[in-house]
Amino acid sequence: MRIDAHQHFWALARGDYSWLTPELTEIYRDFLPEDLIPLLHQTDIDGTVLVQAAPSVAETEFMLTLANQHGFIKGVVGWVDFEHPEAVADIDRYRKHPAFVGLRPLIQDIADPDWMLGANLRPVFEALITRDLTFDALTLPQHLKNLHSLLSRYPEMRVVIDHGSKPAIRDGSIDEWATDMAALARTTTAFCKLSGLVTEANPDWSAETLRPYVDHLLETFGPNRLLWGSDWPVCTLASSYQRWVDVTEELLAELNSRQRAAVLGGNAARAYKLRD
Repeated sequence: MRIDAHQHFWALARGDYSWLTPELTEIYRDFLPEDLIPLLHQTDIDGTVLVQAAPSVAETEFMLTLANQHGFIKGVVGWVDFEHPEAVADIDRYRKHPAFVGLRPLIQDIADPDWMLGANLRPVFEALITRDLTFDALTLPQHLKNLHSLLSRYPEMRVVIDHGSKPAIRDGSIDEWATDMAALARTTTAFCKLSGLVTEANPDWSAETLRPYVDHLLETFGPNRLLWGSDWPVCTLASSYQRWVDVTEELLAELNSRQRAAVLGGNAARAYKLRD
């Protein structure tokens, strides 16, 4: 199957998307399954991983309800308050739903860059391991050394790095990010998402703008640990869904058919242990 390993839905009236303001004109509206289904059909995408967009238990429950209604949602990456005494109980409640596959704290929005290393978070990381769930690491380049420390502390945890850790493509910065990502690829078992890059580039981006970053991820993580995702509808700030699919095909053109199939779906099924 071809899997979009990273997409979102939201309904503004729910009221917990604090980052989603009217200034984000193109995406300041509801985005729901009926908006995405035609795009999946046009691009031959068979299923998706629905990822949290709000730091609330209520949004995770909203996503799991959508998964009940739409079979194309193969997995849901939710949210818990990692610091709350009931966090593990929340995880165990979510696990009753077959689509629940993991958690994502909004690390990029947390002021303390050392937050992820706090000893008080241990129960949640250990719960992810013992419940065979996946940790989505929404990091920025400045978090990568701490992420390496975290993964060294919990080597058994299954981890997916979102959006290639958002390299500073707009500034043409690559060296330190490339070094840190290579270290993670070499010394951990983490997967990495080939997603979210278009919104880190200037508006006139092209495949060639992204190629040095994508090539580095292919060289370091390899085609068996990269997962393609759209980051829809956030991607529409910089690209249509179809254009990102087309550019991805261009960027992966030198891979053989087996390797392309892995990046475009097989790796997502492994990283999240997706249901059929």
